[in-house]
Amino acid sequence: MTVLPTPDLDDRRFQDLVDEAKRLIRRRCPEWTDHNLSDPGITLIEAFALMTDQMLHRLNQVPDRLYAKFLDLIGLRMLPPAAARVPVTFWSTTPVTEAPLVVHEGTRVATVRTEAEEAIGFRTDHEVTLVPTRLVRVLTFRPDHDGHLELDYGKHGLRDPFPAFGEYPRAGDSLVLGLDGAVPHCAVGLDFDGRIDGVGVDPDDPPLVWEAWTGAEWSTCEVSLDGTGGLNRSGHVVVHVPGGHTSSVLGGHMAGWLRARALDPRDDLPGYSSSPIVHGLTVATVGATVRATHVEEVDEQDLEEAEGVPGQRFALRHGPVLAPGGPPVLETLAPGGDTAWEVWTRVDDFSASGPDDRHFILDAVAGEIRLGPAVRQPDGTLRRFGAVPAAGAAVRVRGLAVGGGARGNVAAGAVRSLMSSIPFISGVENRRPAQGGVDGETLAEAVARGPLLLRSSNRAVTAEDFETIARQAAPELARARCLPMEEPGSVQVLVVPAAPPGERVRLEHLVPAQDTLDRVAARLDEVRLVGTRIMIEPPLYRGVTVVARITAHRRATAERVREDAEKALYRFLDPLTGGPHGDGWPFGRPVQVGEIFALLQRVDGADLVDDVRLFAANPVTGERGQESRRIDLSRHSLVVSYDHHIKVEEAR
Repeated sequence: MTVLPTPDLDDRRFQDLVDEAKRLIRRRCPEWTDHNLSDPGITLIEAFALMTDQMLHRLNQVPDRLYAKFLDLIGLRMLPPAAARVPVTFWSTTPVTEAPLVVHEGTRVATVRTEAEEAIGFRTDHEVTLVPTRLVRVLTFRPDHDGHLELDYGKHGLRDPFPAFGEYPRAGDSLVLGLDGAVPHCAVGLDFDGRIDGVGVDPDDPPLVWEAWTGAEWSTCEVSLDGTGGLNRSGHVVVHVPGGHTSSVLGGHMAGWLRARALDPRDDLPGYSSSPIVHGLTVATVGATVRATHVEEVDEQDLEEAEGVPGQRFALRHGPVLAPGGPPVLETLAPGGDTAWEVWTRVDDFSASGPDDRHFILDAVAGEIRLGPAVRQPDGTLRRFGAVPAAGAAVRVRGLAVGGGARGNVAAGAVRSLMSSIPFISGVENRRPAQGGVDGETLAEAVARGPLLLRSSNRAVTAEDFETIARQAAPELARARCLPMEEPGSVQVLVVPAAPPGERVRLEHLVPAQDTLDRVAARLDEVRLVGTRIMIEPPLYRGVTVVARITAHRRATAERVREDAEKALYRFLDPLTGGPHGDGWPFGRPVQVGEIFALLQRVDGADLVDDVRLFAANPVTGERGQESRRIDLSRHSLVVSYDHHIKVEEAR
């Protein structure tokens, strides 16, 4: 697309003005013959030429201002910042076995304040309960047996030791634990007493997975602590139960079920040579996890009194405004206060507002509330688009949430402070990095987006329309790609969220939140053509592992060369900022050993790249494929680095 040049309203400069004045002197005042710089008249001409040049410079800025005003007329609004979200786990001071502990919605947590940085605050989105629990049933399951085998378990625990799995453990052998009720969102601590018979497995990566029954399937649980090395020794295990956990009937008993299931050993790691022997088990709730958002809550704010005229604007004291829990509410109270507060509804524009509709527009970036205007009609009458509060009416706004931005994308483990004391809660922790925080749109970005908005006319027709509108609906997205599907009238929109700045991009950073997918789906559903079917999902990520051997220059340090080579690889094979142009790895572009070789050869201090090998890797399991000189990607795939291995040898 050809970019139209911005015209200069007057392209004359200082010297042009001086020369033009001298030409007029010769024509109008031929008797003035001294045009040297020392002449006082020439000095005055240069002084006025300088002031005129400054005026022309200001005049030539007018097109930019008019362009911005034009974008405002077509309805472009600058995008506000997006707030980062992160799951936080509240830990109890002692195991919860009797009464439940409730962490209320809106509980404030934060990062640790330092001398260089202020604390970054978060607010919990929902209430979460630490549900007391205890073990009431123990079952074992083996794929080669029919049904579950119930073990003798009473109020005082196990009566006799038993093997957790079969005599020769196989994949699918399970130790099933029945709790006295469901414990959704809770962290369950298991004290395991066992004999070390399950030898052979790697205690740091045992072939074992913990799962919870959600009523329809066994859902994988995250394990934040395993002091047993995979049930290979006595110790403590902390299992985080998903929110869908529910009580169900299994083996003829109603309980909330958890299980430890043996897996097939990987090629490079051994499996169980014999079953762990269980001597004792105790279970208790030790924490609970809930999502928190990087916002500051403003419960209520009084605004200026109403003037009783259409189009009045009210400035907010805080901004920019976010809406993590719903839109803010505007209320007015008629003079005298004899009536109740009237609630006003937020709308996107006043095109469908009547004279009695209590509607308002919120400019989230500017921090301003606008009421409906009055427009003069062809017959001379005024039509009001929205109601007008009475003059002198009190105005207030409730439910404001402000903040957001990339600053909230904190690293895992950064949130460790409770902003207020909670009984029987000892601390808080974010086990994953915060995601989704994006700074607000700049004026330059809004100007660049203007032609796309005008071209799409608020309708998704072309692939570019789908991508642009998806980014507008979810500013936390770093990339969006629209691809046609085999079924006519169907498109696939691939969305990639932004990763925390300053961190190496990992697979968990690239999984969009369900809230993000819901907002994109709702917005695209509004603007799609009738009959268009849209599928919104993340791309298929293909892990890539590079194994290379480099000879360092004789004056270079091998460790420094290795670090620089790894940084170059992670930077190049980055789905967000990598690729040949630095704007993200192109969808479907293959990875070839030749360009990796050239990349490593350019590393400062690398004298010779002796060997480069490429391996496709599963970014979830880490399973590595066969060596290849070219890794092909489908058109809906992106690469992500997975565990590169660089060996650097000193020059002889």
